[in-house]
Amino acid sequence: MDSSWQVILDALPLLLEGTVVTLKIVVISLIFAMVIGLISGLMSTSLNRLLRLVASLYVDIIRGTPLLVQVYFIYFGLPVFLDMRIPAMTAGIIAVSLNAGAYISEIFRAGIESIGKGQHEAARSLGLSRFKTMWLVVLPQATRRMIPTFVNQFIITIKDTSLLSAIGIAELTQSGEIIVSANFRAFEIWGTVGVFYLIIIVLLSRASRFIERRYAIR
Repeated sequence: MDSSWQVILDALPLLLEGTVVTLKIVVISLIFAMVIGLISGLMSTSLNRLLRLVASLYVDIIRGTPLLVQVYFIYFGLPVFLDMRIPAMTAGIIAVSLNAGAYISEIFRAGIESIGKGQHEAARSLGLSRFKTMWLVVLPQATRRMIPTFVNQFIITIKDTSLLSAIGIAELTQSGEIIVSANFRAFEIWGTVGVFYLIIIVLLSRASRFIERRYAIR
C-alpha cells in the first residue's frame, strides 16, 4: 500500500501538468464552440433557406463522423492539402471546437424553437426588430432552459479531450500513458487519472446547479 501511494505521489506533478493542459484546451475550445454554436444555431432558425442549409450541412458532417477522425483530418490531412504545418495543440483545439460547436448549435436551435411564437409576435408588436427580438426576448428565455444541456455537452467535451493524446498532446490522458509506460503501474496511475477527471466533472456539475438555482431565484 505504501508503495502504491508513493507511485501516485511521484506521478502527481506530471498529472497536474496534464490537467492544466486539459483545462486550457477545454476552456479555449468551449469559448470558440459557443460562438460557433450560436452562429450556426441562429442560421438554422433563420428564414433564409441557404443559411439553414449551410448550418444543417455543418451539423450533419460533424455529428456524422467520429471526433478522432476529425482530429486526424485536421492534424494530418489539412497540412498536406494546405502545404503547411499545424501544431498539435492548434489542431486539437480546432477539432474539439468544431465538434462541440455542432452539438451546441443543435442545443441553441432547440432552445430557440422552444420559445412560443407568441413571444416573437409580442416583441415585434412593440416595435422591436427581428435582431432585438432574438437578443432581448428569445435568447434570454431559451438560455435558461438550455443550461442543463450545455453542462452535459461541456462534460462530454472534457472527456473527449482524452482523444487528443492520439496526436501527442500532453493532456491528462497522455500524461497517464507516459507515466504508465515508465513505471508499469497501470492500476494506480489510471485510477488517479480517473479521479482527476471525476473531480473536474463534479465541480462543473455543482457549478451548473448553482447557476440554475440563481436563475430560478431571479
